[in-house]
Amino acid sequence: MKNRNFDLRLITGLIISHALMYFTFYDRVIFWYIFTGSLLILITYAMFQEAVDDEASFFKYLSLGTVSGLILYLVFWMGLQAFDVLNLPFEKSVNKLYRWFAPALFWQYLALILVAAPGEELFWRGFVQKRLLHYFGPLTSIFIGALLYASVHIYSGTLILMLAAFLSGLMWGALYLWKRSMPLVIVSHIVFDIMIFIILPLK
Repeated sequence: MKNRNFDLRLITGLIISHALMYFTFYDRVIFWYIFTGSLLILITYAMFQEAVDDEASFFKYLSLGTVSGLILYLVFWMGLQAFDVLNLPFEKSVNKLYRWFAPALFWQYLALILVAAPGEELFWRGFVQKRLLHYFGPLTSIFIGALLYASVHIYSGTLILMLAAFLSGLMWGALYLWKRSMPLVIVSHIVFDIMIFIILPLK
């Protein structure tokens, strides 16, 4: 077994991702410009480190990706309804997130679908989680990968975004491990983003 305490490629990737996300969330006015550029950098880094897995057929990754994206959206919708029933003070936080970071211009929606969703999956599942599997078991790798994915959202200054990233990271991590198909998790992420930002926003 390799030394768990040192993986230069993984550590370098995590340092780069934290640096990029720090600057991404630093100024909300230019968020989408920096976010798009940051994800392009992370895509490039991930592609040079790990091969892209694609073990599912076109029909399977399209159908399972769509269904899983809708299920994840439903989980988030139900969670928000539960917050309302329990009178937990999260509605304002959700509205604030939409106001600060939701796409508003046409090119931002394109960036969301063509860059952000694929980029996050290629880096966090296709690179980070895949590297973690060299050192940990499947469930531990999914959990740590989701935790690391959530950690870069700390720079947003909102706990609820970190929690959302952690929960979605768990699902996409499990989906990726199950089917070993990057297109599948990318489709799932895209469907989820379309639902939550375009069709039925949670605000």
